[in-house]
Amino acid sequence: MTRSTPETALGRHIEKIVHPQGELVPCSVCQAQKKLRNEVIIMEADHPYNSSGSPIEVTVTIVENEAKQPVSIFMRLHDLTHQRELENQLSQSQKMESIGTLAGGIAHDFNNILSAIMGYTELALDDIDKPEILKKDLEEVQKGSLRAKELVQQILTFSRKGDQELRPLRAQLIVKEALKLLRSSIPTTIEIKHNIDPDCETILADPSQVHQIVMNLCTNAYHAMRKSGGVLEISMQNIQLGIEDISEKINIEPGSYILLSVSDSGIGIPRNVLQRIFEPYYTTKEKGEGTGLGLAVVHGIISRLHGHISVDSEPGKGTTISVYLPTISAPMGMKQEKVCVPLPKGHERILLVDDDADIVQLTQKVLTKLGYKVTGLTNSLETLLLFKQNPEEFDLILTDMTMPNMTGEKLAQQVLAIRPGMPIVLCTGYSEDFNEEKARALGIASYLMKPVSTEDLALALRKILDCTK
Repeated sequence: MTRSTPETALGRHIEKIVHPQGELVPCSVCQAQKKLRNEVIIMEADHPYNSSGSPIEVTVTIVENEAKQPVSIFMRLHDLTHQRELENQLSQSQKMESIGTLAGGIAHDFNNILSAIMGYTELALDDIDKPEILKKDLEEVQKGSLRAKELVQQILTFSRKGDQELRPLRAQLIVKEALKLLRSSIPTTIEIKHNIDPDCETILADPSQVHQIVMNLCTNAYHAMRKSGGVLEISMQNIQLGIEDISEKINIEPGSYILLSVSDSGIGIPRNVLQRIFEPYYTTKEKGEGTGLGLAVVHGIISRLHGHISVDSEPGKGTTISVYLPTISAPMGMKQEKVCVPLPKGHERILLVDDDADIVQLTQKVLTKLGYKVTGLTNSLETLLLFKQNPEEFDLILTDMTMPNMTGEKLAQQVLAIRPGMPIVLCTGYSEDFNEEKARALGIASYLMKPVSTEDLALALRKILDCTK
């Protein structure tokens, strides 16, 4: 794409600069021109001033004469590449700050979960000769394990680094999960009330973005009530904004939105402070209580999602922060009732590797019970050597991701170089640099997140092995 310069841009229509290749649907910039409306617009599109395709900020200003009649339109294009880089750094710093605040609550939740697992396991060992009671004890152990898995996923979702992946999602589910995490961190002197519409429409966002918005706003509300206690209220609902609803306070396009409101009965925000709350590093907290990054990060996230955030506050009467996020038309599908069916079994030969001997032993027992012939190892280099000796001896490889000497990713590459199309299932607890998309690009058949249930593993294996026949 040819880059414009101030000299080559002079005399050209703004549409030819913002949309050099033309556009099918008028964008916000073009609409602002036609409606003669002052507006600041973030565009997530390629443009001549930035060959990398990073967003630009377009400021539309209507210039009027003395008679208040529009005589010209002034537009300013600002490259946001550097600003986005700084915002990402601020976002990660703020996440770490929040994780520190939540650490006590997270430890509390884990201790409760572990107490239940340990307690019911001891009861199960004591009730070994009472099958009915033993079954109930083990069901409680399983419940505790699933709670631990969910808590880890919440923490990873919140702390994940890297570029966000926008996708259709039901934000109300993420908000509810975030509130579970918050409840264990906020003292009982603060009552949490929530009114979340289960039928909120779909939005286009990254789950970690929504999670971070809720955590930041609720943590700020908690700080406002920490000394005296109070009520934290969170509501979420569908809302339709018409032209008559748009004002300087709500500077977005008319349309369908979800409205997330976070209210507290705390000390409120003085008017002179209210004007600065979205500035990075601006904070009224005492030293050691925060960096002042939270609301700046939230503002940046909401702007990128083409939403809006507004604050209403009065000293001594509390604060309400309202977040508007645009909805999209994306059917999420009907929730299906779970039907209990026997686990699919097999007879194929599986090569299993994990550097944790306990995991190898457990997985080997599970797979053997399902009918498979399993060879289990704890060293990826030994696994590769065994495979090289007879590549046709095994029907599938089940490998961990993080292992010393050679990772599961490297092992998969080596195996596929020897035998292209070899079915490989890669399991991981967490990886910053590797995901399902990269796994598929390498030729890995399935990518599973640990801990993996017997049902999920059995279904994944059968799906892959049946496809290779």
